Amino acid sequence: MAKHRFSNAQSGFSIIETIFATGLLATAVVALAQMFVISVKNNQNARTGSYAVTLAEQKMEQLRGLTYGFDTIGLPVTDSTTNTTTTNDDGAGGKGLTPSPANTLNTNTDGWVDYVDQFGRVLGGGQAIPNGTVYIRRWSIDPLPTNPNNTIVIQVMVTRERNRGLADQSGSTERLKDEARIVSLKTRKAQ
Repeated sequence: MAKHRFSNAQSGFSIIETIFATGLLATAVVALAQMFVISVKNNQNARTGSYAVTLAEQKMEQLRGLTYGFDTIGLPVTDSTTNTTTTNDDGAGGKGLTPSPANTLNTNTDGWVDYVDQFGRVLGGGQAIPNGTVYIRRWSIDPLPTNPNNTIVIQVMVTRERNRGLADQSGSTERLKDEARIVSLKTRKAQ
């Protein structure tokens, strides 16, 4: 006759092992969720920063495209009337490449600021921020100290912040995240 052996040992997981495995899985899921949130936020910041750079480049190209040279008899010619705060090419009523007052990169100064909505449309200039503004573009035009009659320094800053706090203090050159700042020189050339 065959003998059967019976054992009281059961195979499987105990409640302690199940709770431990569930705890590890929950910890891993929470860590992945946090990484996902951080990743989404970083992607959004990168997109915002890239768009700010694009808007700064557009303004810089507009300013660099204005007349700054010599006429046919060698006299200096500077565009000082083009309105660069609108997309209208009316050619008058603006500041063009006129040297800017102090702190135009830190304050909304009429003639050296414009506002852009979420679709990239320019909403105009002025000190008051229009409804729908997402980006603020400020620029400055300064004569180069070593050659003030023939070279200008053009700076463009694009920000989403209406109040930049200490970064808007007089003389501050601090750039916040999601902002773009571009600097260029323009020298007079014969026409």
